[in-house]
Amino acid sequence: MMAINRYRLNHLVRKGNKSAKLTAKLLAQTDKLLGSILLGNTLLNVAAATLTEFIVLRLFGHDNSTALLLGTLSITFMLLIFSEIMPKVIAASHAERIALPSSYALSLLIKLFYPAVSIATAIVRGFLWLMRIKVQTDQSKNKVSMEDLRMLVLEAGNFLPRKHQKMLLNLVDIERIAVNDVMVPRNQIETLDLNAPPDVLRQQLATCHHTLLPVHEGALDNIVGILHVRRVLALLQREDFNSGDLRELLLEPYFIPTDTTLLSQLHHFQERHLRLGLIVDEYGELLGLVTLENILEEIVGEFTTQSPAQTGKFMRQGDGSLFVEGSMLLRDLNRKLGLHFPLDDAKTLNGLILEHLQDIPEAGTSLKIGGYPIEIIQTQDRVVKVAKVFLVPPKQES
Repeated sequence: MMAINRYRLNHLVRKGNKSAKLTAKLLAQTDKLLGSILLGNTLLNVAAATLTEFIVLRLFGHDNSTALLLGTLSITFMLLIFSEIMPKVIAASHAERIALPSSYALSLLIKLFYPAVSIATAIVRGFLWLMRIKVQTDQSKNKVSMEDLRMLVLEAGNFLPRKHQKMLLNLVDIERIAVNDVMVPRNQIETLDLNAPPDVLRQQLATCHHTLLPVHEGALDNIVGILHVRRVLALLQREDFNSGDLRELLLEPYFIPTDTTLLSQLHHFQERHLRLGLIVDEYGELLGLVTLENILEEIVGEFTTQSPAQTGKFMRQGDGSLFVEGSMLLRDLNRKLGLHFPLDDAKTLNGLILEHLQDIPEAGTSLKIGGYPIEIIQTQDRVVKVAKVFLVPPKQES
């Protein structure tokens, strides 16, 4: 009864299995169930010991202490083997097959022993109250944490395709991942500047790679709206096209705190019927943006077409090493290449290198992070533009 899989039991209950319903009912009152089982077990053990003593005394008399000792040891050994160890091992190995039919007998046992068990249970609860120990009798109320759920998915690996298991694990993990872990960084955002000349705006709209574009006026932090490119296609045919026409079509920008989790943001997108949010820090400065596709890709893997600005982040070399752009996200680097760079603070390879060195390195500088040798190939504007990462094969267990 205690070893049965509660999730499997709940599944059988929802299917209408009568034995499962009775088993679940018994497990919902653990104190009465255990009390009745232990009472019956104790009665039988005491009865067996008393019967053994009676038989020994009748056969060998009251003066034969050796026979009494041997009889006591024999009944103890038999009870240990046939009443304790063997049935419990069998029951634990075949919990469902034994628990479901046993629930009928146990239900009768609880009714039979109800008076004695109630008194014993009341005494036990009294002592527990004195010792300030709280007891939850209904085990079905135990909550399943995210870590428990993650372990269930991992343990179900033999029953799930690898791809499905990975998706479920990703779904569990999105509660711990913040939007700034998957965002498009500020310097990679494709935007429109309303202060730009009409010809520049027309050219940028005709060649843009996204449907939704953040629109700013002057400084990039001065976001005034989001433009849906399809709504402006007709305006591009007009000769008097200007930024004022764009301003009338702008949607209100949606800003997101940097530490918002992906799960929360997914709910926010759903409630607001939005697909794009702008990520800002505690000072209101723009850090990047996140889209619904970014979150979905974190669960199911990449499936959308990326713009040229987001492709070509790494290039394999003949010696097995990689040329990696410093702006590449560490999560993408780990996921796509099976690496294990730390994800605690820095979000990009450039940030990880600067954090490790506490300085801006020059080209030719070498270092090792997470067991991976790295050589700085190119730096520009105080950032690492390209680095060479040497893939170290995993250590073979001796």
